[in-house]
Amino acid sequence: MPIAFNEPLSFLQRITEYMEHVYLIHRASRQVQPLERMQSVAAFAVSAVASQWERTGKPFNPLLGETYELVREDLGFRFISEQVSHHPPISAFYSEGLNQDFVFHGSIYPKLKFWGKSVEAEPRGTITLELLKHNEAYTWTNPTCCVHNVIIGKLWIEQYGVVEILNHRTGDKCVLNFKPCGLFGKELHRVEGHIQDRNKKKLFIIYGKWTECLWGTDPASYESFKKQEKRGDHLRKARLDDGPEKADSDVAVDVADDIPVAQETVQVIPGSKLLWRINSRPPNSAQMYNFTSFTVSLNELDSGMEKTLPPTDCRLRPDIRGMENGNMDLASQEKERLEEKQREARRERAKEETEWQTRWFYPGDNPYTGTPDWLYAGDYFERNFSDCPDIY
Repeated sequence: MPIAFNEPLSFLQRITEYMEHVYLIHRASRQVQPLERMQSVAAFAVSAVASQWERTGKPFNPLLGETYELVREDLGFRFISEQVSHHPPISAFYSEGLNQDFVFHGSIYPKLKFWGKSVEAEPRGTITLELLKHNEAYTWTNPTCCVHNVIIGKLWIEQYGVVEILNHRTGDKCVLNFKPCGLFGKELHRVEGHIQDRNKKKLFIIYGKWTECLWGTDPASYESFKKQEKRGDHLRKARLDDGPEKADSDVAVDVADDIPVAQETVQVIPGSKLLWRINSRPPNSAQMYNFTSFTVSLNELDSGMEKTLPPTDCRLRPDIRGMENGNMDLASQEKERLEEKQREARRERAKEETEWQTRWFYPGDNPYTGTPDWLYAGDYFERNFSDCPDIY
């Protein structure tokens, strides 16, 4: 695809954005009760996709063997990812708390589907969070992301699907329903769900928007509020006259999908507890691909950093760097050169009948779900990068 559709980040850096609200993991680790921990983990799972709001630029496809690391002592974590497969494209990642309070890891295989006017990305692959102090592991899969109007009209994004977070020690489960936009955009960005115990008894209700905030309350308060709301709706509907129905002939076929108008912000049920609120974006975010403050820093290459990074790190990738510097022609030329270099390397391996060797991850089964996964081999932060491939 033309480089104009891209944003100046690799998909590996996009995955790193899961860590923007890492304080929610630290909070979960400090909490005594399993129910409270699940609330924080659910908030983290929702926050992990929040940076995609209005992010209509496509991240660069990582090259085979490409890596990205991020060490944030101020936020208490370090992170490493590697592109472990090109066909199919699989990105593996591993993060750990600097105070040994958590391990967060997984592999993402985005399955793309084109629906004419929209592109749907289904992020296959298991995400695992381990809270070491509590000897607990949580697993889930992210919701589906859909970008509308890829051919004509203004691009807009929605996320939908059911996300199930399982606590493998207690059997507690959080079921989160990311609602599709629906007619007139009434459900745009909404998330609703609940936490249940191993016997499927509902313990806590969660609601909000993945673009704004997440709240929670007890099931009785939630049901009472919904009943009152329904009574109010019936009264409102009784006062409204039905408008004229639209004839079939008025419906345009090949036009852009209208961008739904975001409905009123989340209506808070009295007595609810705030679980998470999105960080405000920088004032000039719209001119910077709608990046968050966290995202803006991901491509920074501080002086002296090149000496400590492996030669495969995204920050050293010339097409992304060219785009960030505003040189679109150079970025386009470099993107073509790198893709051809990758194809040539693949032809050479086929001729010599050798297979690609991943450096920091290896294929295996997820220790909690038993499903195929990519597991961290360790030793990245020993910084022995002498045998890293030349991919740029």
